[in-house]
Amino acid sequence: MFVFDDAPDRHRSDSQKWRKYAGDVLPLWVADMDFPAAPAVLEAVQSRLAHGIFGYGEPTPSQVDAVCAHLEAEYGWRIEPEWLVWLPGLVVGLNVACRAVEGEVLTCTPVYPPFLSAPKFSERALRRVPLRCAASGWQVDWAALEAAVTPESRLLLLCHPHNPVGRCWTRAELHQFADFARRHDLVVCSDEIHCGLLLDPELRHIPFATLDGMATRAITLMAPSKTFNVPGLSCAFAVVADPELRRRVTRVMAGIVPHVNLLGLVACEAAFRHGKSWHEDLLAILRRNRDQLEATVATLPPLSMTHVEATYLGWIDARGLGVDNPVTHFEAHGLGLSNGADFGAPGWVRFNFGCTAGTLAESLRRLGRAVESAHV
Repeated sequence: MFVFDDAPDRHRSDSQKWRKYAGDVLPLWVADMDFPAAPAVLEAVQSRLAHGIFGYGEPTPSQVDAVCAHLEAEYGWRIEPEWLVWLPGLVVGLNVACRAVEGEVLTCTPVYPPFLSAPKFSERALRRVPLRCAASGWQVDWAALEAAVTPESRLLLLCHPHNPVGRCWTRAELHQFADFARRHDLVVCSDEIHCGLLLDPELRHIPFATLDGMATRAITLMAPSKTFNVPGLSCAFAVVADPELRRRVTRVMAGIVPHVNLLGLVACEAAFRHGKSWHEDLLAILRRNRDQLEATVATLPPLSMTHVEATYLGWIDARGLGVDNPVTHFEAHGLGLSNGADFGAPGWVRFNFGCTAGTLAESLRRLGRAVESAHV
């Protein structure tokens, strides 16, 4: 059993997450866990450091094989090495996809903010389709999605699993996305960075590109960064099976996108080859934290949230608090949460529960005090 609740103090480190706030505010905003990386990852990086030379590099055959083997072992997805396009991060991948595919972009909101900014930076029109929050959880509004598409629509940005609502899309839902893409001749850029963070044991991640006919119209974005908590090592990859689409992707990257960090490549291989036991223990900790957050929110009306199937991010409806800005209200009570307005949903907040038991317990106490103070 790996230890997750005795993490290093990050207050005075280089952490963007922990340096955001002055004073006694617990940062639960950016998707960055407070756990050290897996021992296998640390050992591999330390071994590479001992080599002492850090010149220009590229993925080794062993690192490429580790990715291919991981995708086959975890998802039954057999890919060819040449399908891989290495990236320094998933946000880069979203922007690259918007530049590689000309035409309007579609996405479902609320959603991770770069889904909304990447089309703008690429000078692409964006059509937003709101998800529906039902009693059973968040759902796609298929009629609204059909109504939003136009003859100029060319790219669908899919968040799978979904950040921030925590959905793991079912096979049936993915087939509906696939049918939609086929009928309207869309490329689908599927951000699957949270695919290793399915919290309910009965759930299985299904890569969108593995659906019938979708490999040739899919750009799949993946990384070890969220699952293994190594985002600062800047290593991600796209899987693009179609040669012409892959050429378009690499063409818009040329001269702009930097190479992947050498230590990120080392960490990626170590995580995929030797991180399974650590990963299983991590999921148990995240389930524990998720359950505590959901149970606490259930006792704090008017807050509400739906069940988090995947990610370590709770999406909380705070519109009933009766305050002008829920984010500043929570900050005043020592909680630094993500602002739902950045995701396209003002009045909501995102709560990162990828933290130690002590941090979570104190955060939930502060959450209760914030709700109580709003109704005094």
